Amino acid sequence: MNIKITGTGSYIPANIEKNENFHSHEFLNSDGSTINAPNEVIVKKFKAITGIEERRYAKSHLNTSDLATFAAEKAIEKAKINREELDYIIVAHNYGDVRSGSIQSDTVPSIASRVKHLLRIKNPKCVGYDLLFGCPGWVEGVIQANAFIKSGIAKKCLVIGAETLSRILDPHDRDSMIYSDGAGAVIIEATDDEGGIITHDSATFALDEAHFIFFGQTNNQNSVDNRRYIKMYGRKIYEFALTNVPLAMKSCLDKSGVSISDVKKILIHQANEKMDEAIVKRFYELYNMQMPENIMPMSIGKLGNSSVATVPTLYDLILNGELDNQEINKGDVVIFASVGAGMNINAIIYKQ
Repeated sequence: MNIKITGTGSYIPANIEKNENFHSHEFLNSDGSTINAPNEVIVKKFKAITGIEERRYAKSHLNTSDLATFAAEKAIEKAKINREELDYIIVAHNYGDVRSGSIQSDTVPSIASRVKHLLRIKNPKCVGYDLLFGCPGWVEGVIQANAFIKSGIAKKCLVIGAETLSRILDPHDRDSMIYSDGAGAVIIEATDDEGGIITHDSATFALDEAHFIFFGQTNNQNSVDNRRYIKMYGRKIYEFALTNVPLAMKSCLDKSGVSISDVKKILIHQANEKMDEAIVKRFYELYNMQMPENIMPMSIGKLGNSSVATVPTLYDLILNGELDNQEINKGDVVIFASVGAGMNINAIIYKQ
């Protein structure tokens, strides 16, 4: 028995937010002081560092649970399964349903229960729950589904990563330009087909790193708005990721018994183009190798950082031939890897 992804789906919101749309923002430092540079320069530097030209925002009437459901419908259709046979619905997110214009996150009932409701699944034995694990949440959901199936308590699982980060952005924070909305989903099941999940690894660094990404007040000290926004210590995250993610990827690959020369693609969380490139280069340096050309597909330039949705969305785009010069064929070995709030890191070695 092998445990494989048998169907994928993604939902990419229709609203495009281009970099030039931020030229009218009043960006401030974290202490409220004025940034000594025009917005055009700020945005240009942002593009050079992150690789982001535009990102997607959900329409105001749609919530995280809606996006998750749209992606799930596609994955179910692709896998050609009866949705009533699903044993688990695992939804990775971080902020729940934040309705447009609201200052409160809505997580009761869970997003997974909402998705099950929207999918009109009647079977009470189909268990839905949410997974909060930062940006690596979808990868961790796949790891949990693998464990359920391997233990014999499940046969088919739906794992979704969905987020509407546009609803929790401080308009006065330069970092707000990195985030976006989206959803990706997969069906995972036991199969006699070759390949599947070979091995995986996860870690949480929380002694000094737990609050590298956090909720904080707006940078505008004169604001009377009491809502809190997603914040991060970018330099600390960069240094942490560059040190720890390559080691975690190597540990996972070495445990799998797969040679690094057999790895065809690395699908890494779309956090920051320069950071991701540095991570993968460092990973290959651990094997005294240069990073192969075209090994790391990227979607962040057009889609931004949608947290838990980036890896499954990227995977779905490639399988559907929607990412230029990228393909994954049967028998190819792929590494899924992510890093994010917690600080959490994980990786999966997967054979298509």
